[in-house]
Amino acid sequence: MIRLTDIKVSISDVSSLKEIAAKFLKLSANDVRSVEIAKKAVDARKYKGSPIMFIYTLDITLNIDEKKIKEKFKRDKHISLAPKISDKKIFFKSDINLKYRPIVIGFGPAGMFAALTLARAGLCPIILERGKDVDSRTNDVQTFWAGGELNENANVQFGEGGAGTFSDGKLTSRSNSPVMRDITEDFVSFGAPKEICYLQKPHIGTDILAKVVKNLRREIIKLGGSVRFCSQVTDIELKNGTVSSVIVNDEERIETDTVFLGVGHSARDTYKMLFDKGVKMESKPFAIGVRIEHPQEFIDSAQYGKDAGNPKLPAADYALTYKDTVTNRGVYSFCMCPGGFVVAATHGKNLQVTNGMSNFKRDSGIANSAILTTVSPDDYKGDALSGVRFQEEIENLAFAAGGKNYFAPVMTVGDFLTGKSGSKIFFTTPTYKPGVKAADFRKILPNFVTEPLKRGLIAFDKKINGFAKNDVLLTGVETRSSAPLRIIRNKETYESENIRGLYPIGEGAGYAGGIMSSAADGIKAALAFMKKSDTIDIQ
Repeated sequence: MIRLTDIKVSISDVSSLKEIAAKFLKLSANDVRSVEIAKKAVDARKYKGSPIMFIYTLDITLNIDEKKIKEKFKRDKHISLAPKISDKKIFFKSDINLKYRPIVIGFGPAGMFAALTLARAGLCPIILERGKDVDSRTNDVQTFWAGGELNENANVQFGEGGAGTFSDGKLTSRSNSPVMRDITEDFVSFGAPKEICYLQKPHIGTDILAKVVKNLRREIIKLGGSVRFCSQVTDIELKNGTVSSVIVNDEERIETDTVFLGVGHSARDTYKMLFDKGVKMESKPFAIGVRIEHPQEFIDSAQYGKDAGNPKLPAADYALTYKDTVTNRGVYSFCMCPGGFVVAATHGKNLQVTNGMSNFKRDSGIANSAILTTVSPDDYKGDALSGVRFQEEIENLAFAAGGKNYFAPVMTVGDFLTGKSGSKIFFTTPTYKPGVKAADFRKILPNFVTEPLKRGLIAFDKKINGFAKNDVLLTGVETRSSAPLRIIRNKETYESENIRGLYPIGEGAGYAGGIMSSAADGIKAALAFMKKSDTIDIQ
């Protein structure tokens, strides 16, 4: 198989991939047996009026001698033999003799993939999820968004699939680890579209993720695992510095010596329980701010120019960064959701939190993104839970500003930049449900957040003309960009630094920043445990 890299194809080119490959290799299309896409990206940069280009990496099987073709183009850096995939081989031992079944707390990406890895090894994990299954959870979330009651254990933060289920479902990662490829292939096998294996910016969307996590759960159960919903771990009992059991819903004790802790970044009661038990943790930097909304066609036009609206192109996104020279803080876009919605993402009473979500087709007509300012432990000095308290203080203020009914405080960019408030005419109709109320973010967010945020918006307007026009809508507050603390663990064993048998994993433990990195962290921790317990051989 021959690999063609960095193959640029104009958006106006109607040739088939077979024809494109044949032309590149100076062959007849009949000489090309098959073409598989290894990577696909969109290059929307402007080159003196040149059209948008698709950049491909293609794996080609020929009907003629491939080695001769490779020799013919040996000086062409874009043509090579396709690399053979050579992974470490993991062999699960048949004589497993663990005293207890491992327990996985939380069924978000980290917990799901830790549990799947354990189940494939025949270790029959018990998964304890405080929230509900994804279908029941979705019903509770929709009820809350429609103005109904908040379920504190079944919401955007808690339940099957974790917080990532009600998000854009991005599967981007900076890592080229084979683990990432394995995760992507698992997603496909559980119902995600195959294109996520090769797109530069793959995403699934909430609608498809809900189906994927159900299929993943069924596979774990088929392999001998148990998944229990509405099962909150209210205590982890220790003996001589080692996990000895977990307490579920304050009443049931399950003995175990192994716990994978994938609780997510909003399990504040669990954080406090661990802190009170002396589990080593530390506060860490994160970021807070607001959501900004634009018509999707506005972002498409800004990014694609005259090609905006072409059905070959996905809904456009953006990634914006700014370093504030006055405060030395970073301001950046986060969790940008093309064709999505701003959603109510609180898990607790009297707290107002936003997040961004989209479905697979990204066809809402609205683009939204968090615009955040970095904060650090110097801003909320204290113990390891000081960042949590800092978040809660802001969320309480936002709840009050919204009317104490989970309406979101909103403000125009123009008011935010000029010191005014109260404008109610917006560039876009707010997508946030159950509703919004005009407010002043300067009374919710601290000055060290709002001032860099203002300068950042002005800088972003220079990159995307009109980004910060007067009537653009801001919705708040965005406080859950990442965990405000880190549960300290051993770099090699993945165990808690001071509690044996406790494996903090994923975003909630402070070691990941999205679906893919969280899933990978869960897998690596499970493999580290299995290596330590001598249940696998890795070659």
